[in-house]
Amino acid sequence: MTGTSNWYESFFEGVVVDLWVDALPAEHNAHEATEIARMLGVAPGGAILDVPCGAGRLSHPLASLGYQVTGVDLSSQFLAHARKAPGAAAVAFEQRDMRDLPWPARFDGAYCAGNSFGYLDDEGNVEFLRAVRRALKPGARFVLETPMVLENLLGHLQPRPWWPGHDVYMLAHNQYDHTTSRLEIDYTFVRDGRVDVRHGSHRAFSYRELVAMLASSGFSAATDVPWTREQRDVYFVATAV
Repeated sequence: MTGTSNWYESFFEGVVVDLWVDALPAEHNAHEATEIARMLGVAPGGAILDVPCGAGRLSHPLASLGYQVTGVDLSSQFLAHARKAPGAAAVAFEQRDMRDLPWPARFDGAYCAGNSFGYLDDEGNVEFLRAVRRALKPGARFVLETPMVLENLLGHLQPRPWWPGHDVYMLAHNQYDHTTSRLEIDYTFVRDGRVDVRHGSHRAFSYRELVAMLASSGFSAATDVPWTREQRDVYFVATAV
């Protein structure tokens, strides 16, 4: 299966949500949230947008640091986990498409973390960046995390990696389609002898393409920030013009 259908609308349900909720320890999430706050340059008390927020793995620790956090996600199951977590009352969680951000110039900073960028087609990805720009105050920063930078991705792409979770095993079959610049992934989830197969599609960008897209969406030239992580993700920090 290939293409840019709205696969993400039904992907984040059931076993997938259960896997990601327990994928990273609280200590890791707290450290990453602190680093994102540092890159955003926002003092505690400032308003920060987390989009998409998933189960709030970064929203919650940022709120505990004193930030006013708004988390946006399309998945009702992710948001159900987010809203029942300890300290959830300190975060404003909203169920919305990531392009639906109706808060003009409201936020002091925003971020998109956790391999969440590139699900859409090219027009949709630009719509998302422009929506984030509109939601930011002039001069505010946007932190974008993505492993889908071609200069980084193709040097480390494994055809069939797998990961053990708390009680779930996930196998990914990666196929990069150079004609569409998309990484097509067939996922197999195994839990208690049950197998669940799903498909995902991610747009991959050259470094130059991504910087140009950010610039055309109303951000100043972006630069990647050094970051050591096993998944070799890349962080971009852009400023709303």
